[in-house]
Parts: sequence; C-alpha cells; structure tokens
Amino acid sequence: MESLKLPLSLANHGGKTVVPFLASSLVSRFQPRCNLTLSDGCRNHSGFIIIFPTKHSNMYSVRSALVRTRSTSASIQPMTEELVEDKPKDLRTDDPTVLLTIAGMLQFKPIFLGKVPRQVPRATTSQRCIRTNDIENVGRTSRHHTFFEMLGNFSFGDYFKKEAIKWAWELSISEFGLPAERLWISVYADDDEAFSIWHDEASVPVERIKRMGEEDNFWTSGVTGPCGPCSEIYYDFHPERGLSDTDLGDDSRFIEFYNLVFMQYNRTDDGSLEPLKQMNIDTGLGLERIARILQKVPNNYETDLIFPIIEKTSELANVPYALAEDPVKTNLKIIGDHMRAIVFLLSDGVVPSNIGRGYVVRRLIRRAVRTGRLVGIKGDGRGNIEGAFLPIIAEKVIDMSTHIDSDVKARAPRILEELKREELRFIQTLERGEKLLDQMLEDALSSAKGNGTTPCLSGKDAFLLYDTYGFPVEITKEVAGERGVTIDMNTFDVEMENQRRQSQAAHSAVKLEVGNDADLTGSVSDTEFLGYDTISTRAVVEGLLVNGKSVLQVSKGSEVEVLLNRTPFYAESGGQIGDNGFVFIPEAGNREKAVIEIKDVKKSLGNIFVHTGTVKEGSIEVGREVEAAVDARLRQRAKVHHTATHLLQSALKKVIGKETSQAGSLVAFDRLRFDFNFHRPVSDDELMKIEDMVNSWIADATLLQTKVMPLADAKSAGAIAMFGEKYGEQVRVVEVPGVSMELCGGTHVSNTSELRGFKIISEQGIASGIRRIEAVAGEAFIEYINARDSYMKQLCSSLKVKAEEVPTRVEILLEELRMARNEISAARAKAAVYKASIVANKAFPVGTSKTIRVLVECMDDMDADSLKSAAEYLMDELQDPAAIILGSCPGEGKVSLIAAFTPAVVDMGIQAGKFIGPIAKLCGGGGGGRPNFAQAGGRKPENLSNALEKARAELVSLLSEKAS
Repeated sequence: MESLKLPLSLANHGGKTVVPFLASSLVSRFQPRCNLTLSDGCRNHSGFIIIFPTKHSNMYSVRSALVRTRSTSASIQPMTEELVEDKPKDLRTDDPTVLLTIAGMLQFKPIFLGKVPRQVPRATTSQRCIRTNDIENVGRTSRHHTFFEMLGNFSFGDYFKKEAIKWAWELSISEFGLPAERLWISVYADDDEAFSIWHDEASVPVERIKRMGEEDNFWTSGVTGPCGPCSEIYYDFHPERGLSDTDLGDDSRFIEFYNLVFMQYNRTDDGSLEPLKQMNIDTGLGLERIARILQKVPNNYETDLIFPIIEKTSELANVPYALAEDPVKTNLKIIGDHMRAIVFLLSDGVVPSNIGRGYVVRRLIRRAVRTGRLVGIKGDGRGNIEGAFLPIIAEKVIDMSTHIDSDVKARAPRILEELKREELRFIQTLERGEKLLDQMLEDALSSAKGNGTTPCLSGKDAFLLYDTYGFPVEITKEVAGERGVTIDMNTFDVEMENQRRQSQAAHSAVKLEVGNDADLTGSVSDTEFLGYDTISTRAVVEGLLVNGKSVLQVSKGSEVEVLLNRTPFYAESGGQIGDNGFVFIPEAGNREKAVIEIKDVKKSLGNIFVHTGTVKEGSIEVGREVEAAVDARLRQRAKVHHTATHLLQSALKKVIGKETSQAGSLVAFDRLRFDFNFHRPVSDDELMKIEDMVNSWIADATLLQTKVMPLADAKSAGAIAMFGEKYGEQVRVVEVPGVSMELCGGTHVSNTSELRGFKIISEQGIASGIRRIEAVAGEAFIEYINARDSYMKQLCSSLKVKAEEVPTRVEILLEELRMARNEISAARAKAAVYKASIVANKAFPVGTSKTIRVLVECMDDMDADSLKSAAEYLMDELQDPAAIILGSCPGEGKVSLIAAFTPAVVDMGIQAGKFIGPIAKLCGGGGGGRPNFAQAGGRKPENLSNALEKARAELVSLLSEKAS
C-alpha cells in the first residue's frame, strides 16, 4: 500500500482552533505492515476525515477527527460519564426511542428532525455504538458486531452532495491508499445527480456504480419527516471474478465500509417528497471494516481491534485459534466481540439487570459465559474450577483500551468486580437451568413425536427459565434451535409484559402534539428560566394546549399546558421534580381576575417549559401578560432535598468507597431518593456514619457556591458529573466547599444550615448491583421525626412501658408468640398423625407380581404443614412399596396437595414431582418437588374431589402396568 502521510498536530483554521471529536472514541491500531508514515507539519486538508496516527507498541492508532475546515468549524462532544441536571442550548437530549447509541448520527437526530437549531455548520465524530438486533450473526459473518465504532462527518446545511462524494473518494484513494479499481459504488435508483458526480467527478466507471432500491439506499427518519438517498462505497476482495453479474450484497466478495446519506427531502403526510430548505449530510465509516481492509485480514475479528481478545480466550480454552474448527472459531469470535461491548458498557456505568440497558449487558455477559463453556473453559481457565474467566479476558480489553479511554483503566476495579460477581451468580443457576431446559426440550421432542407435530417449547417454560434461572430468552432460543425445537414467543411476550407491569413504575414523558394548523415547533421560542434568582415574574403566554391541541384561550375548569416566554418555575430534570405554583392575572380596575394552578412543569422540544395545570378562575388567552409565581414553601423543600442529595453522595463515597457512583435520583417535596452502584447492602453502622457525616456538614453552616464555567475547567477542578447526561461548553457547578462539587442545574439552598437535619428512612436493593437510599431533610425531616415520636408514644401507651423499655418488651412478646405458635403447630401435627392413623386402613393393594399399597384421601381442612406430617407418618406406616396422595382445603380459595412415594415406587420410574403437577392444575394451581416427595397448591377447592379421583385412577393405572 502507498505511504500515508498524516499530520501530527492540529493547526488553527479560519481564525479558530479546531478540536477533534474525541468523546467516546475507540481507536484502531494498525499493524506496521500498513506502511503508514507521519509528516511533521499540518497540511490544510479540505473536507474529509483526517486520520491522526499515534505510535503505540509498534502499532499505529487511528482516530477520526475533522471535517472540512475552510469555514468556521467546531466539534460537539456528548459526555456520557455521570450526570448533570443543567443543560444549555446544545445537543443534549437523549433519544427516547433507543436504549443505547446504535448509530453515529443519533446525537444529531434532533437537528435533522428540525427540533433543535444547529450550533455549528459541520461536525465529525468517532462514536462508540452498541447494537444487538443482529446478535445471531455475530461471529458467523465477517462483519457483524454488537460493539463497533462509527466514524462520521456531518453537514447541517453547509456542504452537500458534491463535496461529500469528492472528499469520501479522496480519503479512500489518496489517504487510505485503496486501489480505485477495487472500489464499487451504490446509489439510489433515481439519484442521477449522485451517479453523475461519482462518474464525472470521481471518474468511477459506470459498470462499478450500481443503482439500488429504496430498501437499500434511501434513509428515512419515520413515516414522515426528513429523508434522502444514500450512496455507499464497497471494497472488492475478489476483483478477479469480473464485472458481470455482480451482487454488492455478496459478503464473500464485497464489504460496504463508507455510507453517505444525502438528507434533501421532507416526506409529507401524503407520502410526497418536497425539498428541504436545509440540506444535510450524514456520513459513516466503520472503523472495524476499514481496519480489516487496511490490515488485509479475512474478517473484522482478525484485526488488532479484536484478535488479541480472541487469543486470550483461546489461551484459556487451550484451543489455538489457527487450529480450531469453524464452530469453535465462531464461538471465540462471539466472546471477542461481546467482551468489548461488556467492558465499555460497564465502564460507562451500565449495571447488569433485567430491564433496559442493564438487560443488554446482562444478556451479553451470560451469552459470553455460556459460549466460554462451549469452547471448554472450566472455571477461570487457570485451574480454579470455582473461579470466573470473564475478568481475565476483560483485563486484556482494558489494557487495549487504556490509551484510548483513560476512564476504562480508572474504572477497572469496578468493571472486574462486577464481571466476576455477575458470572459467578449466573454459574450458580446455569447448571440447574441447563438441566431443566434439557428436560423441557426432551419433553417437547417426545410430545411432538407422539402427536406428529413440530416440537415447540411453551412460552411459560421459556419465561420460567428467564425469570427463575436467569436464562436470556435468546440463549434459550439458541439451545432449543440446536435441538430443532421452536419457542412459543407470543406466550413468552405475554408473560414478560405481565412482569413488567408488576415490577416497573410507569415512565412518563412530555409529548407535545400539535394540530395541522398550529406548528408550535416554529412559533414558540425557548423559555427563559429565571428561577435561580427569583420565584415570581411577569411573563407573556406564548402558547396554550388542551389535550395536546393548540388553543387561543382557556377558561375555568380546563386542564391546560401553558407555554411562557420566561418563567421562575423549575422544569423536571436531573431527578428534581417540577415546581408547583400559579400563573395568574390579578384583579385590577375592570380587569377580571384569572388563576391557573400549576401542578407540574416539564421540558419539551429542546428548552420549552410546559406548565401543566388547571384553570381555577376566569380565562387566559395567548399573548396576555401574566404573573408567574412559584409556591415558595414547596420550592424550599425541593432545594433542601437537592442539596442533601449532593451531601449524601459525598458521604457515600467517603464511607463505602469512591468507586460508587450515582445511578439515578429523585428530588421531591416530601423526600429524596438516591440510587447508586454497589454490590452489597450498606450496613447499619455505615448508614449511621453517613447520617452523622451529613448532619455534621449541616451543622457547619457552610455557604454554597454556584458558578458557570467551561466544561473542561469543571472537570479538571474535580466536579462530579452524572452518567447519561449531555453537556455543553458551559456548565453550572454547585459546590459545598470542602465537601461536594457537582455539575448540576437544580435549585439549592444558600447555606447547609437550611437543611436543619437529615435522616435515612430506608436502604434497599432495587436491581443487581444497584442500591437505593431514601431520606428526608428540612421540613420533611421535622415531620418525619414528629410522626415517629407520635408512633412511639402510642406504642408506649399500649405496652405500658417507657420508650427505652419498648425493645425489651417487644422481644418478650415475640418470644411468647413464637412459643405459642410452636405449641399450636405441635398440636396440629399430632392431630394430623392421629387422623392419618385412622385413614391408613383405607390403603388398597395394586399389582400382581409385586403388591403396592396405595392411599388417595381428602384430609378436609388440614393445613399444608400438617398435611406433610400426615404423609410422612403414612410413609412409615404403610412401608415400602407405597404411594400416597393427600389433599385438603385449608382455607377459602385454597387447595393443598402432597404426593409421597417410597423408594421402590420411584425405582419404577414414577416421580412424585412430575405426577402431582397435572393434578394440581385441575385445582387451578401447580407445584412439584423431589421424585419421592412433592407439594402443590391450587385456588379451586370445588375441584379437589375430581382431582383426587383422577389421581387415584392414574396412579392405579401406572402402578398396575409397572408391577404386573
């Protein structure tokens, strides 16, 4: 390959320093065989991505950097480290339609959709992406990944099609040194302009330009909205196959490494296309793909981005990659891919769980664990059968990432500990789950063979594996597929949805819906927030919405959303809830009084504050000047709890370790809630230390300091950010000197003494690796203490003791209660045995060659424990071989069942656990247990008699057959 000369440093362009887009970059290290050389000066490149090589361990680091610098250029850096509540007017809004960044253009989507004005004319990115929709193809094809880096160029109404094509070609040919004859181009079928530019300007022969349909080469943001044709550059690995009958989708010959999206149309409601006033460019170049091409390896996995991870895995499995069979190579590739995704997800604060992003990383970890077992890794691969192997591979990923993202190295202890804990936790249930899944698949295959149907695993069984044994349904599908069994996913989805409804709180979001005759996006400007300095102001009503529709006037009784040009109301963000208060017109002269009570405030469409409330008096119309006043008492309660949250986080870091980080928060009027990453419950002693520390800071009466400063200055000063938030160049920093410094847009007290007192009211786990503390401060603290004092007085009065004597008195009462319960239980057991002795003579013999005693009996209202005592007595009384089925109705709407089989019966292949399940279903329940002893329950006592009759008939039939 031709020598590639690249600049070592950045120069000033257009009077402004151009900064490369470095946020969340992953660097490719090219082998020396690529023959890259460096130039000492900085050439003035004119439009394509510039690649900056950095020598590292005899390799070169390649990073995307700048777009064309002829005009004013800038880069936009989305922070994804920890969290900030204040968001200046930049590209700060997370996309609610995705869990993780799945494409390089995602952060610019609001600009492309016209919801946020552009801040710069162009930008370049190097974006880490996670995408799992093609996870089944990972390792099986040469190019699919769950984790990849997309290098991108973006123009927001600046340059367009001709320049984008020219620079993409120049980068590919002149800078990367790719042979022009190996490059093929795809264009949208109707895009004659792009076809002409490629042919006339770039001199690509017409036979290497392919027109393709809308499905392949036309980008859309949805049914309506911005859209446009695409053009892609493909590399040809086998030009010797000629030019005829070529298929760019042939992975064995071609790989698409560069995509250009020409966003030039708006698709209207009727499906027609109209030209956009601002035409945009979105280009993406896959780092893994270009690395494969330049390093001349057969697939993306064998580039130095992934192959060292595969080699480490091969070492643990004691299977040399070069000598491995194809299925083993596939599994090694899967682990190599997944480990990159896992390490960076954990580094960015995503904690394994069963919902949202947490489910993505948990699924990848468990898939990697199972795949590791398939390639023969036992334990930690180094002789410790009880150890974990993922942390050993993760150390390699971390080492490879150190010079790319220093945060990964800094967070290594937490990453490795989380991986170890998650792997060992999964191993504990994996073997049990695998055995259960194996039995389920055997049953499905056997049933299908008998019925002549296609073998299918029930959705309920798949959900049981997911919910109880931690098997991601994708793993269940893979294992089932290997055995030729499908899964009833419809039933699984129903079970999953039922669980979500039970376990997940509703996640609310603001949505402005405007009619065709009112485009508020263009007519309403951003709201000016004055709430840091005042709690009341005059403002002008810029918009009113009722049921999401724009109206000109609202009157008494209407539920309304009010848009003001300025506001003192804090809008919900960063965990702090929105202010309450009033928007009103005071009565004066002949002017009628009007009042809207505001109960919530949220942000929408960038920085527009939406005040939600009810019209209590009079009427208000658009354009009217009003008074906007925040409820001062509630604002103070929110301020107190927000400052207390900052103090709590500092105390947590001091008491349980600096590695803990915020995972979410709620700042409300009545309490605060703080979620944080930690692997175990916080002890009572630690909670007491945290409380004491916060209360000592409150007693210090420290003045808070609030500053607005550049983001870089805030980070170097040590300000804590919050994971998942985006930052502008200027950020608001709230500092309690000597205690806490955080990036925060919330409202805070002026002095810590305003908190008055701090009390933790609960600490609990809410997900794997996530703990939650709820606490109160200020007025809510006083209310909490007063309420507890009142409860204690009532307790003292009832027990007739002093407050300090309550614990002793309660212990005495509990012991008396335990003794009474034990006596009752013993009496019930005796009664059960007595009743069992009476029904024992009802046992009847079954079988010819071998006589088996069978007893199936209803024991009236006997509770489950007593039923168990009766069954145990009968097992001894009837002796081996014997089979016993007992049922009872211990309460309204309750059924208890027990199956007890002696060893000789079990040896015949009849198991109590499997036998009792179908019987319990007749009573509206289920159950199971060991082969010799099983319990079950139900909700339909009226069916018990029929269920026992069925049990008797089936048991007699089975035993007669086995014992004849």
